[in-house]
Amino acid sequence: MPTRDHSSLAVEEYFLLWAARRSGVLGALLDTAGSPEAVAREADVTEHAARVVIDSLSDLGFVKQVGAEYEITNRALGFLAKRDVRSIGRLPHTLDMFDMWTDLPETMQTGDAPALPDEWTRNRLGAHAATDDATVRARVTAAVREAPNADCVLDICGASGAYAIEFAARGYEATLLDAPAVIDAVAPMLGHRDVRTVAANVPAFETDDQYGLVFAADVTSRYDAAANRTLLGHAFDALEPGGTLVLVDTLRDGSPAAVRARIRALGVGHGDAYSAETYRTWLDEAGFSAVSVRPVPGDERTAVIARRPERAVD
Repeated sequence: MPTRDHSSLAVEEYFLLWAARRSGVLGALLDTAGSPEAVAREADVTEHAARVVIDSLSDLGFVKQVGAEYEITNRALGFLAKRDVRSIGRLPHTLDMFDMWTDLPETMQTGDAPALPDEWTRNRLGAHAATDDATVRARVTAAVREAPNADCVLDICGASGAYAIEFAARGYEATLLDAPAVIDAVAPMLGHRDVRTVAANVPAFETDDQYGLVFAADVTSRYDAAANRTLLGHAFDALEPGGTLVLVDTLRDGSPAAVRARIRALGVGHGDAYSAETYRTWLDEAGFSAVSVRPVPGDERTAVIARRPERAVD
């Protein structure tokens, strides 16, 4: 089962975890050191700092005292177990984003994307795998309503496979397409869930098959305008004539969700939240027709829907 941390941590608590990881205190606890004194020596921090951090981690349930030493609890396994992304949870990726945001002033000055933290891909997949079931169902439902006659679906940049698994559970022939490093991480978990995996270069991906429904959730906000034009052009080619494209993402509409999406993209160094009109322009350029924009019921995301015409338009 995926590791799901539904608790709402205060900002100070997130910074505690971030500082514990960044300073080496968390690594020392995970690896060898068990006492505050040993952690202080291993991480090269003061004993007072080590004790405050360890006591706080204990109060939050990430470690527990056993005799004179401390051991990690199941709540901290996401920092240690990386083989199965379902065991990682959201927190490691959140701390990765803290790393990126602390570099944000330099990123803003140079315009260069910062170096990604260690384990970025697996931590991102862990956070994706921990997506609430209700959210997954809402977004998949929004997609299938637009393509009631589709039999097969391509999930572009499907990450952990949370959406592809839901499509398969509803009887669709589901294919997850993503970068090779992602497929290497998730393919062993998806074979028994009736999800086919395809490793490809995104956004300029190629597929051997065509699909009645092409789906992408939180993908276009990761790319700049040129990359999205490329992505949508290849999505058009992946659709069978008359097929449907559904993009579920945060649109630039002045909402708090749009602000969060834009700041996240700024921290990572690429991507943005785009307006409905921008999507319409891109989709029109790619050859799509019948473009519409609808809110996803029960979710703060928006669905952008477009069709590949039955016949080529002269």
